[in-house]
Amino acid sequence: MNALYKIVLLTILLPLSLFAQEESKVITVTGSELVGSIQNGESIREVNGNVVLTQGNVVITCNKAIHYIALNDAKLIGNVIVTQDTLTIYTDEGFYYGNERRSFSDKGVKLDDKKVILTAKVGEYFFNDDRADFRTKVKLFDTASTLTSDRLLYFRREDRAIAFGNVKITDKENIIHADSLIHFRNREESFGFGNVSIKNKENNSTILGGHLEDYRTKNFSIIDSLPLLIQIDTTFANDTVKTIDTLFIKSKVMKAFRDSSNRFIAIDSVEIIRGSFASKNDYAIYYRNEENIVTSKTGEEKAQPVMWFETSQVSGDSIKIFLKERQIQKIDIINNALIASYNETYRERFDQISGDTIYLFFDSLGIKRNEVYSSVLSIYYLYDDGEPNGLMKASAQSSIMNFENKKIISVKLFGTPNSEYHPESIIKGKEKEYLLPRFILYENRPEKEKLFTPQLQTNYSKGNR
Repeated sequence: MNALYKIVLLTILLPLSLFAQEESKVITVTGSELVGSIQNGESIREVNGNVVLTQGNVVITCNKAIHYIALNDAKLIGNVIVTQDTLTIYTDEGFYYGNERRSFSDKGVKLDDKKVILTAKVGEYFFNDDRADFRTKVKLFDTASTLTSDRLLYFRREDRAIAFGNVKITDKENIIHADSLIHFRNREESFGFGNVSIKNKENNSTILGGHLEDYRTKNFSIIDSLPLLIQIDTTFANDTVKTIDTLFIKSKVMKAFRDSSNRFIAIDSVEIIRGSFASKNDYAIYYRNEENIVTSKTGEEKAQPVMWFETSQVSGDSIKIFLKERQIQKIDIINNALIASYNETYRERFDQISGDTIYLFFDSLGIKRNEVYSSVLSIYYLYDDGEPNGLMKASAQSSIMNFENKKIISVKLFGTPNSEYHPESIIKGKEKEYLLPRFILYENRPEKEKLFTPQLQTNYSKGNR
């Protein structure tokens, strides 16, 4: 009787390849205990204890398996481990579909292929394609970064991952958010799409935009869809973080170099805001380490960079802003330089000075001194106890003006100086006739509310969580 039982059991456990299927397509199941039955006309084997399923180079172990013979499928229960070469998949319960060579689980899945560790609530793996499709609370870990998303496709042969929904990728320097993202693990390159933000942990800067290319090994990123740079300067006071100022730079294209220069380059339709300073230009470079901003005219026919601070407007072929400890110390206006300042009471009256080069110097109270060199022309309105009292026109080769509490206290002209007084009776109502040749009143000064829209504020908050 015992001998007959053994013969029947061995017959049940024979590989199905003996009954008309190719060996590479067959699921072979072994275990400590086997019970065969027929349900709804389908042959089923329930295998318990030390279960091992094999199909080609795919090997599965678990506590219990229900093998649907005709379908060539199996339900896997308890301590499920699926292996193929260097790939291992762990789950508590799942299915294996032999004809498709596909595994599935919605009970929590972990994939480890010695290159990445991938976890999710739901996971499928397609062994013929070496492709994983993981969904819900997805996490991908490798030696350089951690990626989370709602869904992720992982292509093992290409070391490529495509993530969708609430995508976040974190490494030692950056945190990237996007609606979707393509990540090449070997090349350490990422491409983000939709509501992108890239936060640099070291310099407390964030760039927002619609499309990102990030090249980690080159320490280089580019956002070419409406980028906005936000740089927050903070300090500590009584163990409390206090925001000193915030820099905003918006453009059509922005490049970030995280090398020794640590610089941002903004290209086309650039707008900059920092405290009471604002600028419009076509090309700007922000040197984070040196705390310098350089704006430049990009062609002979292109518009000059323009900058505003308080009641003044500055223009020139190139404007350089030098900061120290987050405060503006000096502004250089190079080539075709002009400063125009309006009177807050008499808005139609503009003090003006032009020259080849203008240097502005500041202290904690505001402008301290300006120096103008080569072909100096100036127009300054005079006031007596706040009442208009004509203007002075002057010319020279160079000049130095000193300020106190933002008011001129001395003017020095050098090199064939010439000046003339125009009384109030002559100029009143004719202020537009007293404009220097380079004078242009630029409108549309950048405003924080227009740059930092509610949608961008939402993206920024999300990117800083």
